[in-house]
Amino acid sequence: MSGDTIRLTTAQALVRWLAAQRVATPQGDVALFGGVWAIFGHGNVAGLGEALQTQRELLPTFRGHNEQGMAHAAIAYAKAHFRRRMMAVTTSIGPGATNLVTAAALAHVNRLPLLLLPGDIFVSRAPDPVLQQLEDSSDGSVSVNDALRPVSRYFDRIVAPQQLLTALPRALAVLTDAALCGPVTLALPQDVQTQAHDWPASFFAPRLVRFRAPVPHASEVAEAAALLRRARRPLLVAGGGVLYSEGGTQALQAFAEKHGIPVGETQAGKSALPWDHPLQAGPIGVTGGSAANSLAAQADVVIAVGTRLQDFTTGSNTLFAQAQVVSLNANVFDTIKWPGAALQADARLGLEALGHAVEGWHAEAAWSASARGLGQRWRDTVAEVVLSARARLPTYAQVIGAVQASAADSPARDIAVCAAGTLPAELHKLWRAAVPGGYHMEYGYSCMGYEIAGGLGAKMARPDAEVIVMVGDGSYLMLNAELATASMLGHKLIVVVLDNRGYGCIQRLQTATGGAAFNNMLDDCIGEGGSRPTIDFAMNAASLGAQAVHVADVAALKTAMAAARAARGTQVIVIDTTHQRVTAEGGCWWEVGIPEVSTRAEVRSARSAYEQAKTLQRL
Repeated sequence: MSGDTIRLTTAQALVRWLAAQRVATPQGDVALFGGVWAIFGHGNVAGLGEALQTQRELLPTFRGHNEQGMAHAAIAYAKAHFRRRMMAVTTSIGPGATNLVTAAALAHVNRLPLLLLPGDIFVSRAPDPVLQQLEDSSDGSVSVNDALRPVSRYFDRIVAPQQLLTALPRALAVLTDAALCGPVTLALPQDVQTQAHDWPASFFAPRLVRFRAPVPHASEVAEAAALLRRARRPLLVAGGGVLYSEGGTQALQAFAEKHGIPVGETQAGKSALPWDHPLQAGPIGVTGGSAANSLAAQADVVIAVGTRLQDFTTGSNTLFAQAQVVSLNANVFDTIKWPGAALQADARLGLEALGHAVEGWHAEAAWSASARGLGQRWRDTVAEVVLSARARLPTYAQVIGAVQASAADSPARDIAVCAAGTLPAELHKLWRAAVPGGYHMEYGYSCMGYEIAGGLGAKMARPDAEVIVMVGDGSYLMLNAELATASMLGHKLIVVVLDNRGYGCIQRLQTATGGAAFNNMLDDCIGEGGSRPTIDFAMNAASLGAQAVHVADVAALKTAMAAARAARGTQVIVIDTTHQRVTAEGGCWWEVGIPEVSTRAEVRSARSAYEQAKTLQRL
């Protein structure tokens, strides 16, 4: 160190800068970055690895077992912190880096902060081609890290040490911006990581990070208010932006109560309003319930707050096609997806401004009363569904009911984590979310394999919570290695594996669109000379460090859940379920392309129904 400068390598400077970023919480200032996930290899072990080791007290390093799994854990950590804290992930230069692409896309779609630090090839090119290097005969500057460009909100390749002085503040601006939030990739060539530079000491001074919350523009508030004042049958649709807005859930509840407006929740927005609130209409959309979907079909104005309005929410643009939409979102791109009024703003600030602008206005009394009745009937339906025995094998609904019933004394401590397959639909309908964040669903990208790694990230963010991972056998087989990481780090998860012996969700979609059962269930995939695989999921989980048991029925599941809650260490409970029976109540149309020409009568019939449904679509 000399004067006002500090001589450090690029990697050392990067790590020190990350450790200096702070964020205010009710418990005081804490580190913005909760740690760095790392699998070392050539391209990051000598440079970034050395830097992380020297700063491990200030910026912890966690070793994972799969690069995609590490990134999923980091994403879940940020989601569980409502985007107020985050993590970084570093990998080697080849397959380690490309293993990040799926997770980066997941973070991008879900608008969640994730800092990716993959190693890269030599800037000097002296040893080219190095191990794992991809050579492009048309562009000498290309490396496999360029595959991360389309799935990153911000991408930079650090080709000189001093580039960090601009790249890091830019990266942080994206990671903490409500509209831009998503994955950032800083590709780190291995020679540049180890090069020294005289850095301004001020660059490493502790800094309290501020999160940008877009303030609503008066003219947009006025336009939205004018539309809303004419409404008689309004409906609020709560998306993930409500949860990510500081004070957003309180603002949503206050706005709904003041103006008598029922609330439907998207997958990302579920838990924004307590499940038993009188104005809680429940889940909306393709995986939604009968109450919210009925109200959506009758609403004259929909106030969409913090939602991307993706097809599962809108029923592929058919569910509330008759309504005008007030799109309140921090991202301007999301505000212009439907005709109506665009209001670019943070959820809390936008709702508060809109509330002032429509002071004295109230939804039609009969509409509010009807919504309350529909909401209560839906809650009664949920209570019946989770207790009903409708098949020889347990249904997903019965399993969900048993899991949640086991938390009778402290339901608010539970966080349900899931991502793909049949479970997102069943959980969206049936899980009773008591507090914000109690429902942790990755359904923007619907990524199989997120569940266990995501549960680990959620547990690291919320160590006092009981994190319950609900996962199908297909997703479990795709990525279960972070069970070993959870045991290694001492983080307890409860993982419930629902074994329906294949990809049951897609098999139902396959047959519903007229196709023959093919290549989804294990029994349909046995080749000549082959045999049906017998997979012992409990034994597999035990081999990864978990305490595991296979239960015979729902009664045994209840006993196992009670024991799992009382136990220490990760618990895995496996139960056989049916893939043929799911909750029939609720739901709406979802567009899936069906062949115009087929030899199968079932496909031709499905195509005819598809063409009829398309006539209801708002374009």
